[in-house]
Amino acid sequence: AYCYHGQTLLTGDKCGEAIRSLQESEKFFAKAEALCKEYGETKGPGTTAKPSGHLFFRKLGSLIKNTLEKCQRENGFIYFQKVPVEAPQLELKANYGLVEPVPFEFPALNAHWTPETLAAFDLTKRPKDDTAKPKPDEDVKPLKEPDIKPQKDSGCQIS
Repeated sequence: AYCYHGQTLLTGDKCGEAIRSLQESEKFFAKAEALCKEYGETKGPGTTAKPSGHLFFRKLGSLIKNTLEKCQRENGFIYFQKVPVEAPQLELKANYGLVEPVPFEFPALNAHWTPETLAAFDLTKRPKDDTAKPKPDEDVKPLKEPDIKPQKDSGCQIS
């Protein structure tokens, strides 16, 4: 998020803030990269996943590096803005491009669902003789297959 926010700040001619945002992005990317490599080296059922080798992760690293170099280069000979000590705040509430979510509310319970009704669904109180008994295996009678012989005179011609 800091990387893309830095790109937005650069297009808005706020190069100093963009540099700081991209430095913050670089810091979080290094932390995420270390965690991904540690995850890839752990033993267990999920060892085939290598998040640090994923295409998005590899492209993001080069995007952060290239954008930061561009910002520093442009700030050095065009903007001459100071790099702030604090990272710029991310705007977490998007105001464009998204549909407003509809809050979900559970429907009201029907009057028939009382605690006594719910207690009647206790599976531990089911009848004991309800177990399904396996049927004995029956002998399968062999079927006589028809004797099919290839016919030479089918009426088809290859020309």
